[in-house]
Amino acid sequence: MALGDLMASRFSHSSVSVSNHLDECSSREDGEFRRDFSDAASSSGVYGNATTTASTITTAATSMAYLPQTVVLCELRHDAFEASTSSGPAEVGLVSKWRSKDKMKTGMVALVVCLNITVDPPDVIKISPCARMECWIDPFSMTPQKALDTIGKALSLQYERWQPKAKYKYELDPTMEEVRKLCTSCRKFAKTERVLFHYNGHGVPKPTSNGEIWVFNKTYTQYIPLSVRELDSWLKTPSIYVFDCSAAGNIVNAFMELHDASSSSGLPRDCILLAACEAHEDLPQSAEFPADVFTSCLTTPIQMALRWFCTRSLLRDSLDHSLIDKIPGRPNDRKTLLGELNWIFTAVTDTIAWNVLPHDLFQRLFRQDLLVASLFRNFLLAERIMRSANCSPISYPMLPPTHQHHMWDAWDMAAEICLSQLPSLIDDPNAEFQPSLFFTEQLTGFEVWLDHGSEHKKPPEQLPIVLQVLLSQCHRFRALVLLGRFLDMGSWAVDLALSVGIFPYVLKLLQTITPELRQILVFIWTKILALDKSCQVDLVKDGGHTYFIRFLDGLEAYPEQRAMAAFVLAVIVDEHRRGQQACIEAGLLHVCLKHLQASTPNDAQSEPLFLQWLCLCLGKMWEDFMEAQLLGLLADAPSICASLLSEPQPEVRASAVFALGTLLDVGFDSSKDSVGGEEDFDDDEKLRAEISIVKSLLGVVPDGSPLVRAEVSVALARFALRHKQHLKSVAAYYWKPPSSSVLSLHLAHARSASSDPCQYMPQGSIIASQIGPSVRIGGEGTPFAREGRGSTSSPLATSGVMHGSPLSDDSSQHSDSGASMDAASNGVINVSRPKPLESGLYCQCLLGICSLAKDPSPRIASLGRRVLSIIGIEQVVARPLRSSSVGVRHGDPPASAGSNLVGLARSSSWFDMNAGQLPLTFRTPPVSPPRTSCLAGMRRVCSLEFRPHLLNSPDSGLADPVLGGSSGNIERSFLPQSTIYRWSCGHFSKPLLTAPDDSEEVLSKREGREKIALDLISKCQHYSVTKLNNQIASWDTKFETGTKTALLQPFSPIVVAADGNERIRVWNYEEATLLNSFDNHAFLDKSISKLCLVNELDDSLLMVASGDGNIRIWKDYTHHGEQKLVTAFPAIQSQRPGVRGVNAVVDWQQQSGYLYASGESSAIMLWDLDKEQLLNSIPSSDSSITALAASQVHGGQFAAGFVDGSVRLYDIRTPEMLVSATRPHIQRVERVVGIGFQPGLDPAKIVSASQAGDIQFLDIRHQEESYLTIDAHRGSLTALAVHRHVPIIASGSAKQFIKVFSLEGEQLGTIRYYPTFMAQKIGSVSCLTFHPYQVLLAAGAADAFVSIYADDTSPPR
Repeated sequence: MALGDLMASRFSHSSVSVSNHLDECSSREDGEFRRDFSDAASSSGVYGNATTTASTITTAATSMAYLPQTVVLCELRHDAFEASTSSGPAEVGLVSKWRSKDKMKTGMVALVVCLNITVDPPDVIKISPCARMECWIDPFSMTPQKALDTIGKALSLQYERWQPKAKYKYELDPTMEEVRKLCTSCRKFAKTERVLFHYNGHGVPKPTSNGEIWVFNKTYTQYIPLSVRELDSWLKTPSIYVFDCSAAGNIVNAFMELHDASSSSGLPRDCILLAACEAHEDLPQSAEFPADVFTSCLTTPIQMALRWFCTRSLLRDSLDHSLIDKIPGRPNDRKTLLGELNWIFTAVTDTIAWNVLPHDLFQRLFRQDLLVASLFRNFLLAERIMRSANCSPISYPMLPPTHQHHMWDAWDMAAEICLSQLPSLIDDPNAEFQPSLFFTEQLTGFEVWLDHGSEHKKPPEQLPIVLQVLLSQCHRFRALVLLGRFLDMGSWAVDLALSVGIFPYVLKLLQTITPELRQILVFIWTKILALDKSCQVDLVKDGGHTYFIRFLDGLEAYPEQRAMAAFVLAVIVDEHRRGQQACIEAGLLHVCLKHLQASTPNDAQSEPLFLQWLCLCLGKMWEDFMEAQLLGLLADAPSICASLLSEPQPEVRASAVFALGTLLDVGFDSSKDSVGGEEDFDDDEKLRAEISIVKSLLGVVPDGSPLVRAEVSVALARFALRHKQHLKSVAAYYWKPPSSSVLSLHLAHARSASSDPCQYMPQGSIIASQIGPSVRIGGEGTPFAREGRGSTSSPLATSGVMHGSPLSDDSSQHSDSGASMDAASNGVINVSRPKPLESGLYCQCLLGICSLAKDPSPRIASLGRRVLSIIGIEQVVARPLRSSSVGVRHGDPPASAGSNLVGLARSSSWFDMNAGQLPLTFRTPPVSPPRTSCLAGMRRVCSLEFRPHLLNSPDSGLADPVLGGSSGNIERSFLPQSTIYRWSCGHFSKPLLTAPDDSEEVLSKREGREKIALDLISKCQHYSVTKLNNQIASWDTKFETGTKTALLQPFSPIVVAADGNERIRVWNYEEATLLNSFDNHAFLDKSISKLCLVNELDDSLLMVASGDGNIRIWKDYTHHGEQKLVTAFPAIQSQRPGVRGVNAVVDWQQQSGYLYASGESSAIMLWDLDKEQLLNSIPSSDSSITALAASQVHGGQFAAGFVDGSVRLYDIRTPEMLVSATRPHIQRVERVVGIGFQPGLDPAKIVSASQAGDIQFLDIRHQEESYLTIDAHRGSLTALAVHRHVPIIASGSAKQFIKVFSLEGEQLGTIRYYPTFMAQKIGSVSCLTFHPYQVLLAAGAADAFVSIYADDTSPPR
C-alpha cells in the first residue's frame, strides 16, 4: 500500500469515536429509537413489566442513551499544558550526531612506487610461479623503465576514478629527498585538505620494527630508511596513508606510538592508515592474485572481487576469466552490467560498515570524505580476499572483523547472476541486460522489518541499501514509501536515517518533477524537519522551499498532507531571515492567505490541521520582519486571520491568535540597522490595522482553551510593550476619585467601546474595581499620577494601600513624554513611539490583561502578570501561608492583619527604570511595618537602587526577574514567548500512519466498563428499595470548614470530597485509606460549588467548579501527589450589576459534551468542552439561578431552578431553547436548592426542592403544575439528590437528618445524625450524592464527616 493510501486511511479514521459493543442491537437511527421508546414507555411505564418487543427496544435504547459515546479533553493539548513540555525541532542534541562536524576533502594524492624491477629485495624469497601483476600490468612484459612509468600512470588513473577533482603526483623509485619534496609540495597545495600518501614497497626490504620504510639512494646502490616521524612531519595533518608492502603492521604500530605521544602533548592528529598485512605477515605470492592485491582491492574492487569469486563459483568452468576485463558499461551507469555490479557492491559494503562499526566511526570513515569512504568500502573487500590467503589487512582506526558478514553472501549471489549474463552480452552487443533482484529483495527484507520491528529491536540492516535505491528510478517510489514508514516510527528512526546519509539524497530529489513522489517527499521532509530545524538552511540554499510552496498551492493532495507542506515552510522561515525573504519572494504569503480565505466550515479543504499550519506559517513568516508585516497588512491579513478566531478547534484559534500577534510591530525588526521609518510605522492604515488586531485579540480573552488564552497573553504583551506609556497613563486615571470628570469621561469611552461584540468587556463591570483592587500601577510622574497620589478622597488612598511614587519627588516633575524623549536621546530604547489610540481601547486592554492575570490556569495567570509588569502594573495578591499537610491545622498561628492586604501599590516598568544613563533611586514605603507573615505573602518593598548589577540579584526583592541593561534586544527578550508553534511541532514528531499502541487497551477497558454499567443499570431499574439507613462507611475528612460537595466514583470504591476552602480529598471507603489530598488553587476566599466526573466510562477526569465561576479539570487525581491540571477556564463571563459574588452553579452533560454554568448572572453559559468554546449565552430571567441539572440521557436538555422558586426546562436543540417555565414552589417563596431529572428516558419529568422544605414532582410536558408534592422538611431543606437509574430521591435538612423517598412520594426511610462521643452536635447536611450505578448515598455535613449509606442487605465496610 502506498504511503498516500496509508495516510488517507489513517486520517479518515482519526476522528472515529469509541464504539459501543451493543450498537449491533440497533439498526435504526437514534431519533427513531427515541421516538419508538417514548411511545412504548408511555404505554407500559418505565419501570413496569413490558412486552418482549419493548424489552428489546429498552436494551437498545439503554445502550445508546445511558452509555454516552462522547469523550472530551483527551487531545494532545491536554497533556501537561501547564508544564508546556512539547517542543519543536531541535537545534542541538540529536542533530549534532548525524551532521558531520567537518566535511573533509582529499585534495592531493602522493604516490610513491618502489619496485626496482628485475632486482628482488634481499629479505624476500619468491616462489615460482609468483604473483607479478602491478596495477594489472606485467612489469616483465616491457622494459623496466617503461613498465615503471606505465605502472605509475595506471595507479594514478585507478585513484582518479574515486576522486577526479584531486591533484595527483607520483615518484617512481625515489630517493629520500624526492619523497620529502613530494610530501611538502602536496601539503603546501592541499592547505587544510587531506593528503593521501600511497606507498608501494614491493621492490624494497620490509619495514623495520621501528616503522621505517625504504627508499633508494641516487645511484640505486643502497636502500635508505625513512622514518615514520619524518614522513609525518612532512605531510602533517589531516592525512591518510596506504602501505602496500610486507610487514606493514610495523608502520602502523610506529604511527600509533607517534599518535599517542602527540595526543598526550595536547596535539591530536587526524591520521588514517590502511596497511596490507600484520607486522609478522608477508604479502600473498600466489599467482592467483596480483602482486599488489591490496592496492587492487582498494582501487579496482569490482575487477578484483569478480576474479577472486570466479575461482570459487560454479561458473569457474564455464566462464573465461579474461571476459571479466571486458564487462560492458560504465561504473556510474546503473543500467549497465558494470554499473549494476558497482552499485550492488557499494550497497553491500556500506551496509556491512553501518551494521558493524560504531556510529561515530562510521560517520568519520564513511561520510566525511568521499575518497576515504571509497577506500574503506574497498578495504572491507581486501580483508575478505586477503584473509583467504592467510593475510590480515589492518587499519587505523581499527575495524572489527567483517570478512564473514552474511551480506557477502548476498553479494556473491548478485555477482553470480550478473556474471551469468556476461558471455551473451559480449557476444551480442544488442542483448538487453536483466537487472539483478538484489535491491528488490533487500527492500522486501526492509518491509518485513517494518512490519515487526520497533525502537527496542535491532535496527534494520537494509537502511544503507534504501539510501542506494533512491538513486534508481525503478525502485525509488517504493523505497521512499518504506522510508516514510520507517521515519514515522519516531525521532530515533529519523536520526538513524540521517546518520546513514539520507539527507543529501532527499534534498536532491526536490529537484525532480515526478508527480507521484510529491506526497511522500513532503511526508519525509516533515519527519526530518520535526527533528532537525537546521536543515532549513540547506533547503533555502538549494531552492527547496519552492517545491513545498507549489505543493501547498495545489489541490490534488489531502489537506493533512498540505498541512505538512505548511509545516515544512514554517520551519524554513522560523527565525531564519533568508528563509523569510526567499518565501516572501516566492509568494508564500499570498498562497497562505488565499487558502485561509477560501476555507469554509463545510469545505473538505478546511481541515483544522491545515488551517492551523497556514496560520503558524504566516506568523513565522512575518515574525519580527517588517517587510512581511507590511505585505500582510496590505493583503488584509488581520481580517482573514480574525475570521478563524471562532473556529471550533482550539489549535486553529490559538494559531490564528499567534499570526495576529506577530503582526503587531514592537519596533525590533532585526532586518534594519536602526528603527526608523516613523512615517511608515504610524500611517493611518497601519494604525487602523493595529486597532483591528487588538480588538480581535480582546474578543478571545475569555476563550475556553488555555492554549488560546496563552497566545492572547503573548500577543497583548507585544502590544503592551509598544504602548506601555499610554496604557500606564490610562491606568493612572483610575487613581482619581470616582466623581472625577476625567474618570467619568473615560468610563463613558470604555462603555461605548465595549458595545463592539469583538471586544472583551465584562457586562456591568466597573473599570476601577477591575483594575484597582488587584493591581498596583507604576507611573512616570504624569499629572494624573501626581493628582491621584495627592488625593486623600480616593478610596484607594483612604484604604491604606496607596503607595508613594516609585520615582523620587524630583523626578515627578518630568512629564511622561519628557521621560521618553530623554530615553530616546540617550539612544537607549529603540522602540519607536506609536501614536496613541482611543482611551477606551486602552481601558479594554487593561481589563483584558487583568482578567488574564487572574486566570484560573496558573500558567495563564503568570503570563498575564508578566504583561502587567511590562506596562508597569504589578498584581499584588497577599494571603496567609497555606499548609501543604493533610489534616486539621488548629496549631497554625493566626495570620496577621497585614497579611490580608490585597490592594494597590506603586511600581515602575523596568524599562523606564533603566531609561537614563544614571541609576535612579525609587523609594516605595511599605504600608505598615514589615512582619514575618506579611513578608511571606507579599512582595518585599523597600528602598532599592535599580542599578543593572542589582537588578539581576536574586535578593533584590522583586517577584519577577528583571533584566539589567538597556538595549532593545534586552527589552525584546523580556516579552513572554509564544508556545503554540513549538507545541504544534510535536504533532509531526509522533507516528502519523499508525494508531497509538494503547488504542486497543483503551477500547478493551471501555467495553469492560460498558458491560459492567449495563448490568448495574439493569439491576437498578428492577431494584426494590426498602430502607437506605445502613451506614457502611464514615470518613473524617478533617475539613476545617465542613464538606461542601462530594461525589462517588462509578467503578471504584472511591469518594471525592471538597470543602469551602477549595481543598479536595480522595478516599477509598472499602480500605478506609486516604488516596490523595490537594488544593484546587491557592486562594482561600473561594469555595467549590460542584464536583463532576468527566469521561466516567474511560479514564475519568475530575471537574471542579468554584463559586467564582472558574472551572478546573484534573487528571490522575486519585494518585497521591500526581494530580495534573488538564484545563481551566472562567465559565461565567459576566455577572449582575451590584452583585459581589458569582455564586456559580454548574452541571456537566457527558452525552453532549456540554457544560452549563450560571449563578448571579442574567444568562446561562453553554460550553462545548470538546471545542473548549462558549457556544451560546442563553438568556434566563431577572432572577438568579440557584440550581442546575443536565439530563444524562438527552443531550442538550437541562433544567434550572431560580431564587424566586421558579423552574425552567431548556432544550438547546430547539430554536427558542426555552421549553417550559413554571413556578411550583408557591407556598413559601424560597430559592430552589436542588433540581434533577427523574430516572428513565422521559425528558420532561423533573424533581425540584426549595429551601422552604417542599419537594415538587413535575411533568412539564403535560402540565405546568406539579403532580406530586412532598413536604419533606419545614424551612430547612439544604440538599437534594436524585438517583440516575433507581426511582429514589434523598433530601437533607439543616436539622441533621436525611429523608429518602420513592418517585411516588412514599418515604422509604430517615437517616439521623447522632451526637458524637464528645456530645457535640453534628452540623447540618450540606451535600448529598448518589452512586451512578449502585444504591449508595454519600452525605456530607457542615462538620468534617462524610458518610456512605446503603440498603440493609449491604455489609458494613
